[in-house]
Amino acid sequence: MVLFLLAGLAEIGGGYLVWLWLREGASYWYGVMGSLILVLYGIIPTLQTFPSFGRVYAAYGGVFIILAVLWGWGIDKKPPDLYDWIGSVICLIGVSVMLWAPRA
Repeated sequence: MVLFLLAGLAEIGGGYLVWLWLREGASYWYGVMGSLILVLYGIIPTLQTFPSFGRVYAAYGGVFIILAVLWGWGIDKKPPDLYDWIGSVICLIGVSVMLWAPRA
């Protein structure tokens, strides 16, 4: 789970820095740092022990949704509403099924 969280923070944090650079007029160093963090994001999933690339990235997608909702709340000061929380719980259930369902 630590790798999922690190990858999520790298993906969202790197993307946010690029957003600040291109959309908010921040220094180009924000874009450089965001891009380097996004490269790190590409490396982190290779450290997972799950054998399937597609399954790992699908699970990351669910984790990223939850982290994005929390990022929006903490950084952008946009509190999640009931539907954000319901969607996040559905994603977490989906991730759990994909990763830990018994398979033959």
